[in-house]
Formats: sequence, structure tokens, C-alpha cells
Amino acid sequence: MDNRTNMASKQEYSVHDEVEFLSFVLGEEHYALDIMSVKEIRGYEPVTKIANAPSFIKGVLNLRGDIVPIVDLRMKFAVGSATYNEFTIVIMLNVFDRIVGIVVDAVSDVIKLAAEEILPAPEFGVAFDSRYLKGLATVEDKMIILVNIQALISSDELGLIDANSLSDQE
Repeated sequence: MDNRTNMASKQEYSVHDEVEFLSFVLGEEHYALDIMSVKEIRGYEPVTKIANAPSFIKGVLNLRGDIVPIVDLRMKFAVGSATYNEFTIVIMLNVFDRIVGIVVDAVSDVIKLAAEEILPAPEFGVAFDSRYLKGLATVEDKMIILVNIQALISSDELGLIDANSLSDQE
């Protein structure tokens, strides 16, 4: 990814805007995603497995009539241990009019960041591909990795959103 891409993702917010992010933990690292995509936060519940799905797609569940794929980000990015118990958290997201659940180790806080507090994403040194990063920010002496959840969920890698339906929405 070149600097133009980093600048483009940083320019999504005007200089005076503060954007709220939901922070969460994967392994030893702290992440955050735009809170506007969060539908709800739930405990993990058993899912229906899907044949031939990648191991990080745990399966699907019925959420009030919507069939929701559940992606374990811990497995996808090889961070943290993939245990499922009463403490396991699922963040339900609404991305491109599709509900998707992501499994994380813990949800931390809601943080507000101004555009100037968001630094460009590095090319290396974090658990996952920099295409899925908005940038980095320091909050209370912790480095927070800002996830571009729309790019991640709509990626061909996950295969959860039909690329043709995305071009219809633009």
C-alpha cells in the first residue's frame, strides 16, 4: 500500500471531526473499528457449521430472522486463542446492508479520535494485512490499531459480500 492510499483513508474524516471507535482486544493487541458499523455486542452462542468454509468462518446463526455469518478474527489473523465460552464476545456489524458477526477476545471501550490523532498504517508489524487498516492511534499509552472493517468484510478473502452488489450501491 502506498502513501496515497493511507492519505485517502485518513481523509475520510475532516480535520475537525471526532469519530467514535469501539475498541477491542485480539490476543495482546488492541484494535478499534468505526462504531457506526456496530449493530450490537453479544456473547458467543453455538453456530451452524458451513461445509467447506474456511476455518475462521465459524458458521452462521439466526439473529431475529437474519442468517449471520460469524468470523473469528482471532483465527483469521492468528492472534489470541480461539476458545468459546461464556466470556467470548461477538460484535455484530452492519456492513453494506449485511449483518456479520466477528469474534474477539474482549470489548474495551468507546474512544473518540480526531483526524490528526490517526497516524498512517505501517506496512508491517501488525497481525493483519495493512489493506484492512485505517491507521494507528495512541490512547492512554496503548497503541490502537484502527481496522477498516468495511474493507475487511467486503474482501474477496472472506467472500461474505458479493462484489457485484457493492458496485450497485456506489
